[in-house]
Order: sequence, then C-alpha cells, then structure tokens
Amino acid sequence: MGAQDCCTVMIVILGLLFQARFLNSQNFTCNPKDLIALQDFMGNLTTKLEGWTSNSSRDCCEWDGITCDPPSSGRVIKLELPKRRLSGKLSDSFAGLDQLKTLNLSHNFLKDSLPKSLFHMPNLELLDLSNNDLDGTIPESIDLPSIQTLDISSNSLNGSLPSHICFNSTRIRYLSLAVNYFSGKILPGFGNCSSLEQLFLGMNDLTGGIAEDIFQLQNLTFLGLQNNNFDGRLNPGIANLSNLVRLDISSNKFSGEIPDVFSQLQKFQYLVAHSNNFVGGIPNSLSNSPTISSLNLRNNSLVGSILLNCSAMVNLNTLDLATNKFTGLVPHNLPSCRQLKNINLARNNFSGQIPESFKEFQTLSFLSLSNSNLHNLSSALQVLQQCKNLTTLVLTTNFHGETLPDDPNLHFDKLKVLAIPNCRLKGSIPQWLRNITALQVLDLSWNHLSGTIPSWFGGYKDLFYLDLSNNSFTGEIPKGLTELQSLIHFNISLEEPSPDFPFFMIRNESARGLQYNQIWRFPPTLDLSHNFLSGPIWPEFGNLKKLHVFDLKFNHLSGPIPGDLSGMTSLEMLDLSHNDLSGTIPSSLERLSFLSTFSVAYNQLSGRIPSGGQFQTFPNSSFEGNDLCGDHRLRCQGYNSDEDDQKESPENSRLKEGFINGVVPGIIFGFVSSIICINLYFKDFIPKFLSKRQKR
Repeated sequence: MGAQDCCTVMIVILGLLFQARFLNSQNFTCNPKDLIALQDFMGNLTTKLEGWTSNSSRDCCEWDGITCDPPSSGRVIKLELPKRRLSGKLSDSFAGLDQLKTLNLSHNFLKDSLPKSLFHMPNLELLDLSNNDLDGTIPESIDLPSIQTLDISSNSLNGSLPSHICFNSTRIRYLSLAVNYFSGKILPGFGNCSSLEQLFLGMNDLTGGIAEDIFQLQNLTFLGLQNNNFDGRLNPGIANLSNLVRLDISSNKFSGEIPDVFSQLQKFQYLVAHSNNFVGGIPNSLSNSPTISSLNLRNNSLVGSILLNCSAMVNLNTLDLATNKFTGLVPHNLPSCRQLKNINLARNNFSGQIPESFKEFQTLSFLSLSNSNLHNLSSALQVLQQCKNLTTLVLTTNFHGETLPDDPNLHFDKLKVLAIPNCRLKGSIPQWLRNITALQVLDLSWNHLSGTIPSWFGGYKDLFYLDLSNNSFTGEIPKGLTELQSLIHFNISLEEPSPDFPFFMIRNESARGLQYNQIWRFPPTLDLSHNFLSGPIWPEFGNLKKLHVFDLKFNHLSGPIPGDLSGMTSLEMLDLSHNDLSGTIPSSLERLSFLSTFSVAYNQLSGRIPSGGQFQTFPNSSFEGNDLCGDHRLRCQGYNSDEDDQKESPENSRLKEGFINGVVPGIIFGFVSSIICINLYFKDFIPKFLSKRQKR
C-alpha cells in the first residue's frame, strides 16, 4: 500500500471516529427545552446546586441528579435530588420536562404551594416530594396517566383528600398522603386506582368512616389510616381486601365490636388497632388466625378472658393487649404459641400469679405485666428465670408489700432490662442482681428498699439507666458508679430492636415510672433522688461523658459541688436540690452546653451564680433557698445595694487598679504632651505668620 493509500485510510478512520464522537455527543446533549426548564427550577431555589450552572453551553445531562435518555435525543428522564437541603419553591417550569419519568425532591426544605404543572406530566412514573414544607391544596385537575408511585407525605398540605387523583391515574401502585393537614371525609374515588397496593392516609384530620370504594382495591396489601378522627364501627367490608397484609387504624375513634371477618384474609399478618374505643372480646377470626404475626389491640375497652388458640396461631410473634379490661388469670397456654416472643399484657384486671407453664416459654424475649394485680414475686422470678431468651422484664405495680427475694440461685442469663418499680417492696438490693451481667436498664424506684447501694454496681459493663429513686437507701453513693463503662463510652449495641409498644407509664407528679416506645430510646440516667444518702458527690462523676440525666435531689449529701462535673459533656439534666451542699456553684459548669434543667435549690450554697453558658436560661427557683446572688438573679441574704456597690469583687478591684495604674497615667501623659506640642507650635508659627503679614 502506497503512502497516498495509507493517508486515505487514516483520514477515513479519523472521520469515523469523529462522527462517532459527534453522534455520541449529540445523543447526550441536553435538550434546549429541558435546559430552560431546569434553569428556571434552579432560579427558584435559594440554595446553590453543586455542578449546576446557568451557562447554556454546559451540558445539563452531566449535572448532578440528572439522567438523560440517549435514544430520545438527550431528553431528561430523571431528576433526583433527595436530602440535598434544598430550599426555595417549585415553579411551573416542570411542564417543559415532558419526558420526565422520575422526580425525587424528598427530604429537603422546599416551601410554598404545589405547581399545577406537576400534575400534568404524561410520562411521570415516580413523584416523591415527601418530607418538605409544602403547603396549600392539591390541584383539582390531575392527569398523571403513567404514575406508579406518588409520595407527598410529611408536608403541610391541607383541604380535602384528593381522591380524584385516581380518575386519570389508574396505574398507581403506591400512594402516600400521610402526615399532612387533610381534613373531612374520604370522598369516593380511590376505588378507581385498581392497581393500588399501598395506601397511606395516616396522621391527618380525616373524619367519618372508611369510604366504601376502598374495599374494591383487590391488590391492596397495606392500608394505613392511623392518627385521624375516624369514628363509628369498623366496616366489615375490610374482608373484601383479599390481599391485605397490614392494617393500621390506631389512634382513631372507632367503636363497637371488632368485626369477625379476618378469616377471609388469607395473607393478613399485622393488625394495629390500638387507642380506639373497641368493646367486646377478641374475634375468633383473630384468636384462631394462622397468618397473624402481630396483634396490637392496646388501649381499648376489650373485656373477658384472653382466649387464644395457640395451636392455630403458628405465626404469632408479637401480642399487645395492654390497657384493656381483660379479667381472669394470665393465659397459661401462651407458651404454646411457638413463635411468640413479645408480650404486653399490662394494665388489665388479671389476678393470681405468673403461670408455672411459663417455665417452658423458650421463645419469650419481651414481657410486660405491669399493673396486673399479680402476687408472689418470688415464684414469678423462679418461673421466669427458666425463660432462657428473656431480655426485657417489666413488672411495675404488682406484688404490693412483698419482699424482694434474696435467692442466690436466681439467674437471668440474657436479661438486659429489669423494671420492678412502684411495688412497695421491702428488703435490700439482692446479691443475685450482680449475676445479671448483661443488664443495661434497672428500675427499682418507688419501693421501700433500704440498706446501702452496693459497690459492685460499678461492675456492670453495659448499664446505662439506673433508677433507685424514692426508696430508703442510706450511706454514701458508691464510688463504683463513677466507673460505669457504658456511661463513659456508651457503645451499647442491639442484636434486634425492641417491639414498638410501651413498657412504662409516663412519669409526672402523680404517675410513677416512665414510658418509652422503644427501650433503647432511654436517656442514659442515674437517678438516686428521694433517699437518705449522705457524704460527698464524687468528682469522678465527671468521667461519665455520656450521661444525660443526673438526679440526686432530696438526700443528705454534703460538701462542695465538684467542678469536675463539667466533664459530663452530654448532661441535659442536673438536679442537686434539697441536700446539704456547701461552697459555691463552680463556674466550670458553664461548659455544659446541653444542660436544659438545673437545680441546686435548698442547699447551703453561697456566692455568685455563674452567668455564662446555659445559666442565663435557668429560673430563679433553681437557686432559691441558698445564700446565692447574681447580677440578674437573686439577692443574697442581708444584701445591701449600697454596700454591694462599695464592696467590689477581686476581679473588679484588679480591673480598677489596672485602670488607675496604667490607663490614667497614659491619659495624663498624653494631655501634657499635647499642651507642650501646641505651645511649641504656636510659639514658632505665630512670629512667622506675623512676619509674612508685615511683608505684604
């Protein structure tokens, strides 16, 4: 091949490469119509989008969050910018993105109303604007023929529920309008969403009953209607939802008996119906359900005995029947429910003891029997120690006046949470507690326990919540509590989350105990208040960097408040009131930047109240009953304003001395120097000035 032929081949190859590069560039170049729409969208934001530019020469297909479709000449098909902290508003510019299939702007700070153009996009399949600050109403005209997922939950939208969305959006499968301010009744229309699988309308202000046409949704698997104002009887038409897996109607005003129709739901697994006004007993279709996994009927007015057919309920995992009016004995057959792990039967009208059959309850992990009129704590503990997988045991307000057993043979291998408060138990802290090495939460408050707090409490590696308040403990606070490793490092980890039902009642002036929907939301706490403890507050408590609540009020503690407590950098509540503490309030406590509740009232403290940090936010009642004073707080006993003006603090005295010794001489020197300079200036200037005048 000659040189000319070689050159020809090279030119052809280069031409082909150039053409391929050119075509490739053409395929991915942003469409001008889309570019204008995106620039308008960007112009309505008050935050800058990294990588976006108003320069039209820049290819918007390369912008962050943008996906283009080459076969459609570079048209934008996806705009995905979730969790970017975007603020601003949405405009009608989306009308230009007529090929858009996915629009996800969730978890931002977008405000104002929804543009009408968003609801007239023929190719849009996913629209997610959840978790923003959008308000206003949904447009009356909606035409989203391709939409499959629509989520506008967790905003501030209001008006009537847009059931008309289904008239022209029959392909929709996931629809969430939850956590807004929609009000009124559910109007007919949702039945037209024949493909709908998940419908979330919870946490609005909806009233009336469930619209009849919702029961036409044969593909529906999840229906969420919780936290509204629905009332009346639960419509038995619920049985028509043949594919229903989960129904949440909690926190409404449904009344009457629960319809006995659940046997028709062959896939039904989760019923959450707590906090309503249901009466009667548990329907047979639920107490014999082979599919039900979680049954939550807490906080209703259900009556009678609890009769569950455990041989049929082969999938039951969680049972919450607390706060009803059930009577009789604690069901002895519950261990026959072979998958049952989590039980909450608190606040009913049971009687008797924990059944002996519970010795065989090897799947049991969480058990709450608070306020159940139970007796014989010794037998209860003997039985429950046989439950080898028990991790949480809550027995609040039972066993009145009994003695806390001191049986050295008691052993709970996996127990992490033990709560037996408000039982008026007598005795002292037993040695067997020392053997519960996995313990993380211990609540023995509101009893009549006495003696000293054992030093071995400091040996718990994982203990982060200790409440021994309202007892009769004496002696010093064990120094071992300053060595609790979980309050120094807080590296608690869970194998699995606790079930979503409360174990404790809310604490206030009249209620004893605490409520937490999740055990592991407990604030790291040391509460030794309302006892007869004496001695000092150990400076080493400052090592507990992860402690949130430190409550020592109403004891007989003495000595100073250690300045080292400033090391408790996570502290939110510090109450040292009603003790015999002396000295001053350490100014180092100003460094506790998370401190929101503080009291040293009714001690023997004196001096000035620190004025920095959070101390400006605490009321006078936090300091009363002492000899404390401050610039904007309290007057000390025997306070005299004239004397106070004359008696200066060492700091002020040093400042004044520095001012007199340093600044004042400087001022005098400067004044004298100025006089001399002016005198010399005029002495030289005036003769020269007069001489010039004479020459003229």
